[in-house]
Amino acid sequence: MLARLHNDHKHIAILLTLLQKKQHRLENAETVNFNLIRDIVEYMQSYTEHSHHPLEDLIDDFYIQKYPSELNEKRLADEHERLVESSSTLMATLNLILSDIPVQLEQMSEVLKEYIDLQTRHMIYEEQHLFPKWQAGMTDEDWLSVGAQCQERLISDPLFNDDDNVLFE
Repeated sequence: MLARLHNDHKHIAILLTLLQKKQHRLENAETVNFNLIRDIVEYMQSYTEHSHHPLEDLIDDFYIQKYPSELNEKRLADEHERLVESSSTLMATLNLILSDIPVQLEQMSEVLKEYIDLQTRHMIYEEQHLFPKWQAGMTDEDWLSVGAQCQERLISDPLFNDDDNVLFE
């Protein structure tokens, strides 16, 4: 399960790098493909917010129940909520632009930058703090148990997969 989350983070990092390039182009008043940005954000909403983050939440809840005496933070769920809010704001701004409603490019650039920064800080927190804690504190039996709980939330990655039924080209 942890390997899957690490792998998801590698894929998300690729997309964040692409978004960062688009954000720099916006800062420099260069042309960008807003449809591509929307597709990336749509992927992030459909996959990370509805499968990846819920898996992390389940694992974190399992860990907290196993080690209730530890000083466990509730940071993960709060960050996931902020990411949903940020992606919603970004998507709303993109939809305005794609509907030919005037939006200042500086505004779009700032909303995109905030989203990228939030996502990046979130993944760093997980990779450096949460994942090592989970790996050290959970047994193989724990992973089997939490893996069984996660099965209903697991979906195939609609972008980074070998499936011929591609949702995102």
